[in-house]
Amino acid sequence: MHATADNASEQDLGAGAAKPSAEPIVSFRKVSKSFGDVHVLRELDFDVGPAEKVAIIGPSGSGKTTILRVLMTLVRPDSGEVIVDGEQLYHRRVGERLVPADERHLRKVRTNIGMVFQHFNLFPHMRVLRNVTEAPIHVLGLSKDEATQRATELLDMVGLGDKLEAFPAQLSGGQKQRVAIARALAMRPKVMLFDEVTSALDPELVGEVLSIIRKLAKEGEMAMLIVTHEMSFARDIADRVVFFDDGQVAEEGPPETIFTAPSNPRTQAFLRAVLEH
Repeated sequence: MHATADNASEQDLGAGAAKPSAEPIVSFRKVSKSFGDVHVLRELDFDVGPAEKVAIIGPSGSGKTTILRVLMTLVRPDSGEVIVDGEQLYHRRVGERLVPADERHLRKVRTNIGMVFQHFNLFPHMRVLRNVTEAPIHVLGLSKDEATQRATELLDMVGLGDKLEAFPAQLSGGQKQRVAIARALAMRPKVMLFDEVTSALDPELVGEVLSIIRKLAKEGEMAMLIVTHEMSFARDIADRVVFFDDGQVAEEGPPETIFTAPSNPRTQAFLRAVLEH
């Protein structure tokens, strides 16, 4: 994908998107991140179109999860720009200059993004209903009644309408992950991030979580970035599959192309290894 100058058309970066004529909902421009001597992202140019469903695959250490953590402001990039829904995430404009963003700006832009983590990250001391209502009340300013109605509808949608008063410790791993999905959706994000959401689950619980995400993908207007090692799921759900290697996009395209006729030798070797495993 090509780099762009600050004032260049953002359309150029969206060539692989489902709606290439629309301005991207997420843009990474020349984003780099290192941890010590390890370069996790290398001048990454990467876009996601509005409502596009993107599956991110690749070997461990290739930068997949770091992308999501950068978007959630859990990891700050060393250089480059991240733009979410037309707004700089780590910078703000003061006249003609870009200056580092303060915490208030980060929080404001981050409300457009929801994330479901590998290990649920539920509040163990809160019942299921309060886990889902807490952020809408305190971050979005919803009334308790509004937040409760929204949470109840979402928990019904993920099949947990009968678990409102349960504590996380009383739930299975699959149920916890479904609560985590409802909690992220309660913020009505424009972009949803899923980080290997089935990898901590027992095999028999994987299907119930994937079916919820599949339903969201079919019905939702949200853009979705899905880091996954479930190749058949990625093939089924994504508009575009992106193969990461060594902190960069090594190959991308429609699922059919990536999974049946990848052109990059690294993609070929990776898929051979995971599909034969």
